[in-house]
Amino acid sequence: MRVPYIFAGSSRLPAGLGRGGALLFMVMRIEQPQGRRGSLKWIQRAVAEQWPTLGAPILAATGGNDLRWHSPLAADAYAEYRDEACLGLLGQLHLADALQNFWPARGPQWDALGKTDTGAVVLVEAKAQIAELFSPATAVGEATRVRVDAVFDELATRLKASPQRAPWTGHFYQFANRIAYLDFLRRHGVDAWLVLVNFTGDKDTQGPSSEEAWQAAYQVVWHVMGLPKRHALSPYLLHVHPDVGMHEAPPPA
Repeated sequence: MRVPYIFAGSSRLPAGLGRGGALLFMVMRIEQPQGRRGSLKWIQRAVAEQWPTLGAPILAATGGNDLRWHSPLAADAYAEYRDEACLGLLGQLHLADALQNFWPARGPQWDALGKTDTGAVVLVEAKAQIAELFSPATAVGEATRVRVDAVFDELATRLKASPQRAPWTGHFYQFANRIAYLDFLRRHGVDAWLVLVNFTGDKDTQGPSSEEAWQAAYQVVWHVMGLPKRHALSPYLLHVHPDVGMHEAPPPA
């Protein structure tokens, strides 16, 4: 049973859902606690406080003048979205059937989602520690893995990845599925952008202190995945490096 539409910025369930539909909606919309440390804390604050170090690079890349965040929002229990709930939040629910055919249920759960005034769709994956980059598909069942590997193999071929690449489900599964989702949206005519938000200066987690440290880490990621420096999706893959040291004090009450 599919969710027919999503109330953006609201924790209220869509009307007309039975018990099964309500449970499905809850799977696709995942409430989060208020972040106390790490990337959860910083992405929630960056969105709530409209950090220029987050928004300005996105607008410069997409050619927009205004960026509206749809998640995570305090008024929506800091919920993160996936699957059809994500599509509904971004005004792309007409792609629900295509997404079901493309990817198994419980796809990427996005740290933040937004849209610009030009209609660009912003998909955010946020990190505060380099160790977070490593993400093998340990919880993926065998049938799902076979289906996902087929998607990855086809995408790797189109992106001219090295034949000697490591299996994408084995090391950097999270990045691979985010890139696949970006590819899905763009192939269906959506002006989608994958924004990798890499926070610097997080003393609580002893995260990277510089943009250069993140760049070096991503060089390893792309090398293991076998991806060339430039490929068909790289123009729509944006690295942003907000310095949390500029925002460590909590906002005034």
